[in-house]
Amino acid sequence: MLGWELPPHNSGGLGVACYQLCEALSKNEVDLEFILPYQADHNISFMKVHAARRQGVLEILQSGIAYDSYKYIYRDGHEEWHDVYSQSKFYEHAVAAMAKDMSFDIVHAHDWLTFRAALRVKASNNVPIILHVHSVESDRAGGKPGNPLVREIEETAMLAADSIVAVSQLTKQKIVDEYHIPADKIEVVYNSVDRTKFEPASQDNSYRYLTQLKQNGYKVVSNVGRLTVQKGLVNLIHAARVVVDALPKTVFLIVGSGEQMEELISLAAELGIGANVVFSGFQRGKQWRDSFSIADLFVMPSVSEPFGLTPLEAGFYGVPSVISKQSGVCEILSSCLSVDFWDVNEMANKIVGVLREQVLRDTLSEALEAELATLSWERPAGRIKELYEQQLQRSAS
Repeated sequence: MLGWELPPHNSGGLGVACYQLCEALSKNEVDLEFILPYQADHNISFMKVHAARRQGVLEILQSGIAYDSYKYIYRDGHEEWHDVYSQSKFYEHAVAAMAKDMSFDIVHAHDWLTFRAALRVKASNNVPIILHVHSVESDRAGGKPGNPLVREIEETAMLAADSIVAVSQLTKQKIVDEYHIPADKIEVVYNSVDRTKFEPASQDNSYRYLTQLKQNGYKVVSNVGRLTVQKGLVNLIHAARVVVDALPKTVFLIVGSGEQMEELISLAAELGIGANVVFSGFQRGKQWRDSFSIADLFVMPSVSEPFGLTPLEAGFYGVPSVISKQSGVCEILSSCLSVDFWDVNEMANKIVGVLREQVLRDTLSEALEAELATLSWERPAGRIKELYEQQLQRSAS
């Protein structure tokens, strides 16, 4: 298994999905060796976790959050800093070197950052590769073509792959349309949630200011995710302006970090709702849980969201959601209100409707809880194992 992150050293849903899928696979008698691009203590017992190191490298450390930069500490004492592109290249060669001394039947690689490594191992070890697509470059670029280098890596790898897993029908169709991959080569396997991994919300919420506002009659709308063009937060801020006009006692809690942080803060100020929008930055642990539990409504306005775990996470804390129709999670949830990401007025109307009507909030929350009770990683893991077996049978014949 080739992946770019695992909890607790993750920036978002990719690491969570990999972790929970692998745990479910291990319970299904799959022996996993997970190779990361950095070194850290993950305290995982159900699989072996390795760091892909270049020759002469003593340690590889992440700097900041997720896809920022990496610090290489060499045995001779000198240090180097690398961005995500050079790190992907180094990871490719390090994984290929490691693979020569490892015994395995199949390679399962998650997203473009690991795809070059998968291709190299396929060539050197003559084993089938499955590419797991959690997003394509046009998703991350907010519907634009994005980085041509990344697109080339995605296209080349998908053409050469033995099988492709897409996290939604939305993602499968994008792979077909943008990279001309045959549809029968792509299997849709939806992400899920492991309810046992959620810690209940505490009575003492860490957002004291918001708690006080709620006691004074305010409602809280939250969003948790990366502050990037993909996530559609510019439209959410514009919708917030409309919502505040209708319901002045509304506060929007924006949780996360990313390149749009300053732009979004400036936009809220320009629209005259700076006092109604709180930016908390990236959160983990209790603060992350409290970001959901403090809310009366969760909104995921993504421009292009291949799946989207956060509405499921919000539902665990009893919070209903308004989600973008341009999201994969729309395909498996019927208990969330949906809206086109670009329809600011309709987004605002739905937010206002839910905040005004307690009965509607309760109904949506109860319906979402019932849907969550039917979800687990058992079925996705079982389908992934079937794909492994199919590929091995083809290789043997």
